[in-house]
Amino acid sequence: MSRIGNLPIELPEGVSVEVSDANLVKVKGPKGELEQQVSPELTIKLEADELKIERPSDEKEHKAMHGLYRSLINNMVTGVSKEYEIKLELVGVGYRAEAKGQILELSLGYSHDFMIELPVEIKLRAETQKRSNPIITLSSIDKQLLGHIASKIRALRKPEPYKGKGVKYVGEHIRRKAGKTASV
Repeated sequence: MSRIGNLPIELPEGVSVEVSDANLVKVKGPKGELEQQVSPELTIKLEADELKIERPSDEKEHKAMHGLYRSLINNMVTGVSKEYEIKLELVGVGYRAEAKGQILELSLGYSHDFMIELPVEIKLRAETQKRSNPIITLSSIDKQLLGHIASKIRALRKPEPYKGKGVKYVGEHIRRKAGKTASV
């Protein structure tokens, strides 16, 4: 049995869920509104302040979808009640980040700067304080979109293991390697 899929989704105060006949789940809350298409093989039951997802059989595919869609809907419920936030840190000499509306300008040690236009659903903040690394803060109600955008930004200059330079998540530990040693 799927332990994740069997857990009921608690609906916090101010969050409402609407399920259509085509298994389209719409979640509305104080922060915004999200929707997700769920597989027609699964059944969604709305009871008072709980949402339960049930699968038709114990086939491997049904078990996988059961846990997946339960997690996606739970992330939507959490997102519309309180936003998700991801912080990225730029580690390296001369690395800069500047937010101009929905456009993020990054200088990552290449011969050119990167200009990234972010979707409207994501709120962007770039902070640079003296004697510390620049920090980019992304926040949104959509956890999937937020993670995707953060990974795209990180992929521009992944942290390397020798000097630790690159774009990393705040709190991420980079395993360092020893460099070359001179033979005597």
